[in-house]
Amino acid sequence: MLRQRVITALVLVGLLLPALFADVRWPFALLTLVMIGAAGWEWGRLNGVTGTVAIVLGLLLAAAGAATLAGPWAAHAPRPFWLLVSIAWVLGGAIVLRAGPAAWPRVPGLLRLVMGLVLLWAGWLALVQARGIGINFILSVFCLVWMADIAAYFGGRALGRRKLAPSISPGKSWEGVWSGQAGVLVLAGIWTLVEAGSAFDSTSLFRGLFRHLGVVLGAVALLALAGVSVVGDLIESLVKRAAGAKDSSNLLPGHGGVLDRIDALLPVFPLAMALTTR
Repeated sequence: MLRQRVITALVLVGLLLPALFADVRWPFALLTLVMIGAAGWEWGRLNGVTGTVAIVLGLLLAAAGAATLAGPWAAHAPRPFWLLVSIAWVLGGAIVLRAGPAAWPRVPGLLRLVMGLVLLWAGWLALVQARGIGINFILSVFCLVWMADIAAYFGGRALGRRKLAPSISPGKSWEGVWSGQAGVLVLAGIWTLVEAGSAFDSTSLFRGLFRHLGVVLGAVALLALAGVSVVGDLIESLVKRAAGAKDSSNLLPGHGGVLDRIDALLPVFPLAMALTTR
């Protein structure tokens, strides 16, 4: 299993890094478009759609993304759109998580499919727009999510006492969430200090928030971003539990599926765009 995980990770890095650092934006947009189409296929399967229909859903999602690339939103979607997507994640996530896994199958199937595909498309579009801002910016958002996850894991193991959502993800604790948020603040402080004395292609999410919102409100925004990363993770866990699935698919040997790897990113990138788009 470890060997599979390492090989898959190396292949993914080998594909992602050249696309991310290319002089033009389209390699990253197309690579992530393939991934989001695969995630759409996984979403359909987790919600009772199988076979050819699930494949068609993934293709339709990829086609919607490709059509978006031809328009102005690929470079600059309006801020109200990102605010709406962020509100959908926060309010919708609160409702879904409060209801629990048992209530998920009772939501009309078409509504589940459409909402999931729309949020996947919005998450992909936020990725593309973030890449358009610059490497430093998009890497800072990626690292925020990774730090929140890593610090939550170790903080939860060392300090975890109160379960966050035992019916959805028994291993998560409130102490883990707070540890993740603390880790993000530490990362933001270090990144901002390094950035202040160096030349980068763009302003990072951290420095941008501190510059436009001030240190206190910028820190609050970072705590919110770390928090919604947990929401994305929990919602995917809820859907998998409702479907009786351990992973979203086996597309990534040793890692599960695409959704398993991007669940925390999906709400964070739109909220990051809402906080930084002018």
